[in-house]
Amino acid sequence: MRYIMDDEIYGKYKLAGKIAAQARNYGAGLIKPGVKLLDVANKIEEKILKNNACISFPVNISINEIAAHYSPDHNDTLTFKKGDVVKLDVGTHIDGYIADTATTVEVGTKKYEKMIKAASSGLDTAIEMMKPGTDLSNLGKAVQKTINKHGFKPIDNLTGHSLKRYVLHAGLSVPSVPDRLNKSKPKAGDVIAIEPFATDGVGHVLSGKASNIYLCSSSLKAKFVRDSRAKLAHNKMIKKFNTLPFAERWTKDLFENNETILRRLTFLGLIKHYPQLIESGKGVVTQKEHTVIITDDGCEVTT
Repeated sequence: MRYIMDDEIYGKYKLAGKIAAQARNYGAGLIKPGVKLLDVANKIEEKILKNNACISFPVNISINEIAAHYSPDHNDTLTFKKGDVVKLDVGTHIDGYIADTATTVEVGTKKYEKMIKAASSGLDTAIEMMKPGTDLSNLGKAVQKTINKHGFKPIDNLTGHSLKRYVLHAGLSVPSVPDRLNKSKPKAGDVIAIEPFATDGVGHVLSGKASNIYLCSSSLKAKFVRDSRAKLAHNKMIKKFNTLPFAERWTKDLFENNETILRRLTFLGLIKHYPQLIESGKGVVTQKEHTVIITDDGCEVTT
């Protein structure tokens, strides 16, 4: 394989991927009945920082019909229960070069082993097909066929995504179903997170409750806001989190009454609050994700 990428940048992507994989596997081992979601999220994020990487988004811990976008808040008391199907999604970066990876853990039972395998097999199919010029609609069709063979459905409106420096979702989408409107094609040097989801439900997600995950909106909006305290708080968040998502619990030490400030900034449009993504038929959802670098004749998994 030949890499169309600066050696230094390639090394940073590889290191971010190695640390993300270690953190993902470490976190998966912590998930047991009675353990707090908050404790697992904090320990994974501490692990990433101790390994001299940065966190590219809050640890997502999404259970059962919640497909994605749940991260515990600073006083979350939720615990894992026997039978839970947990999607653990972890992100790191080295100097802005991101790795994004996820796995599914079933807590204390084996009822959903086949569905976990379906998502994993869908990911394997996508990785085998991924190379410069791949027709992503055909790739999505193949992933769908793979997941269907296991007796499940892919989530039709959740996709993989390209990564760029300090940008988690950089434009290119990798579907798990055919998508004839998707004309983008990967090229050598692209970095892409591939993440099929499988379900025994409808195969579609809807926006649900708040997730405790935020993103700073364009600073241009702040020019039209008269609330000086809101502007000051927004500037502080921009400086701290830049263009990457952040957790409510990360703002607790930045501001007194952090939850009030977050609500105010969301109302003013200065930050975005991600919703939880819920399977529309309340089906259980599984996920598997790797980050890959597109080479001249295929791709290399970094996570």
